[in-house]
Order: sequence, then structure tokens, then C-alpha cells
Amino acid sequence: MFEVRIHGRGGQGVVTAAELLSVAAFAEGRHAQAFPSFGSERTGAPVVAFCRVADQEIRVREPVVAPDALVVQDATLLHQVDVFAGLKPGGYVLINSTSSPAELGLDELSQRVAGSRLLTIPATDIAREHIGRPVPNLVMLGGLAAFTGLVHLPGLLTAMQEHFPGALGAKNVAAATAAYELVQSLVPSHT
Repeated sequence: MFEVRIHGRGGQGVVTAAELLSVAAFAEGRHAQAFPSFGSERTGAPVVAFCRVADQEIRVREPVVAPDALVVQDATLLHQVDVFAGLKPGGYVLINSTSSPAELGLDELSQRVAGSRLLTIPATDIAREHIGRPVPNLVMLGGLAAFTGLVHLPGLLTAMQEHFPGALGAKNVAAATAAYELVQSLVPSHT
């Protein structure tokens, strides 16, 4: 079972990201579940969502406490919330930031997870360019697909288009594809 924990703020599409990741995995013939955890339900408040993907039935229903991958949609959470709690050894960390992990003060984490499994991408900038809004959720999913190989890009794009039909879906597909290609250029093979 591969477990993903997504951290962000209210209004950034954290819950939608987990849901679409699970839909893409399910469409590929795997078992999947996604669910959120809310504190105060308001725009800007820290939000966490979880996704599990497995080749057999998933029986656990608790929050993901030992993720294989972390997605951090808002770098301001890095030193505000313990987003790295429970990260499995060798886990993947994908952070939305224009800064490098070193610039974010993550040298210790970089040593713990192996530098090749810690990556920052400018998801908000990519979202602004392709979608016209600073919503990084689906951009981060495109990056996660390239980074981990958890789901394939075509299945992910189909899930996005079904959830967001029409022009918005096309913009999200372009943004997720741009992130996928960026991550592939940074990390050519799944590490």
C-alpha cells in the first residue's frame, strides 16, 4: 500500500487533490481511498487530506500517519505545522516553492530522505500561467505522478477532465502536464 498525505491551506484544493489521485488510481484498476481531515474549516486554515493506493482491498480508515509521500502545497506550513511527521524512510517529499530545499532550511530532511526524494516545484507559478489562478493542487498531482510513478499521467488527466469539464479542465490538464514534464526533467527516473 502506498500512502500519501497532502498538506495545504483551505481554498487550495487539498481535498480535491486527494480525491482525484484516488480516482486516477481506481481507473487504473487499483484500490484507492481518499479523505480529508479538517481543523477549522475556513479559507487559509491548515488542511490535510489523505490518499491510499493498493493492489488489494484497503481496510484501514485512519488518517495516514506514516506516509510514503508528502505533498506540501503551501511552503509557509513547513515551519508552522509538523508536515514531515511520520514520513517513512526513503519517502518522497514534493513542496510547492520557488526556493530550493536548502533555501527552505530543509538540509536535515534532505539527508534523511535522500536528496533525490525531496523536490520543490513552482506549482503556484505554473497554475497562474496555465489556469490563471494561484491554485496549486492539480499542478502538484502532475508533479507527484512524475516523481513517484504512483499513477500514470493519462489516468490523472482523465480524472481532472471529468471533475472539471470544459475550458477549466483543459487548463488544469495543461498545468498538470507542465508540472509532470518539469519533474521528469529534474528527476528523469523514479528514484
